[in-house]
Amino acid sequence: MEVIYEDNHLIIVNKACGEIVQGDRTGDEPLVETLRKWIKEKYQKPGNVFCGVTHRIDRPTCGLVVFARTSKGLSRMNELFRKGDVHKTYWAIVKNRPPRDADTITSYLISHEKGNRTEVLRAPREGAQKAVMKYRVIAEGERYFLLEIDLLTGRKHQIRAQLSSIGCPIKGDLKYGAERSNVGGGISLQSHRICFEHPVSHATVDVTAPVPAEPLWRALAEQAAQQQQ
Repeated sequence: MEVIYEDNHLIIVNKACGEIVQGDRTGDEPLVETLRKWIKEKYQKPGNVFCGVTHRIDRPTCGLVVFARTSKGLSRMNELFRKGDVHKTYWAIVKNRPPRDADTITSYLISHEKGNRTEVLRAPREGAQKAVMKYRVIAEGERYFLLEIDLLTGRKHQIRAQLSSIGCPIKGDLKYGAERSNVGGGISLQSHRICFEHPVSHATVDVTAPVPAEPLWRALAEQAAQQQQ
């Protein structure tokens, strides 16, 4: 477990592909429980340790997740997420070039329990939630493209489903149209950056995740950095 940021109220962790944020039917130990044990050992705390989940990212996804160390931090972070005051940027590796190098995707999503899959609709329908995200191509290799995504709404499987709907499934994401899986079963989607006003101190918190160690990630990230210079 890699802690990227920590203060008295919040902890931001770089989640690995395959880890779950909260417990589910698999019975696997969730990241929040691992973090409780880490806090208890690091600070030699007796009894139960508080650690609150403020948001989640999908199990096969990697990157930044914010946890609360206090009930005050949890309630205030929940409010920031509810109001849309937490800016989240994702990176995704896709095989196909998007129709445009930069665009805003607006669609309507319905989540289906059967198959744990999200359906994308072009028009509103009863039970569907509006979903909006912006993307831009920031690097390209021989076969893959690196997209930077600003998530403006937080719907289940939103990025995965919306990119698939424009013909750009995420590398390794078999559920949404990728041709083959990644080694280890994760997908090439990272919660890359989180920025918000600290709910207690009101200082700006702006945290970026390290680039995954895989050669393709490193090559595309290096190209993106060069183009920004």
